[in-house]
Amino acid sequence: MRKTRSRRRPMAEINVVPYIDVMLVLLIIFMVTAPLITQGVKVDLPQAEAEVISAEAAEPVVITVDQFGDLYLDLGEEKNQAVTPQELLQRLRTLLRYNPSAPILVRGDRSVEYGRVVQAMVLAQKAGAPSVGLITVPLPETQEP
Repeated sequence: MRKTRSRRRPMAEINVVPYIDVMLVLLIIFMVTAPLITQGVKVDLPQAEAEVISAEAAEPVVITVDQFGDLYLDLGEEKNQAVTPQELLQRLRTLLRYNPSAPILVRGDRSVEYGRVVQAMVLAQKAGAPSVGLITVPLPETQEP
């Protein structure tokens, strides 16, 4: 007697379900992390000739005034935090109470009203800052002043 064996044919189709699962997980990861990568405040700085601040100086506190006149504070590890004028004044007072020699710099967008930049400087002075500096972008080498 002969035994009949049933032969299984090899399957010629690729199972794509695991690949789809992996792609969906990657898509979710990229969707969650993409906004975190592009954080920051877009500021178009004016150009001017100025001396570069030495790297040996303490890390400065940077007040940013964007093109809409909104205020942001860079303080230590906390970067680009939106603040109201009252919050800015309070946080700078607290900082200057513990570190009175902390350098304070203002970075103003070139298209913002001059008064908004001055307001940020006045708030820093009211908080007790002995001096307030301005951040600019250096002029290109080919341009004459």
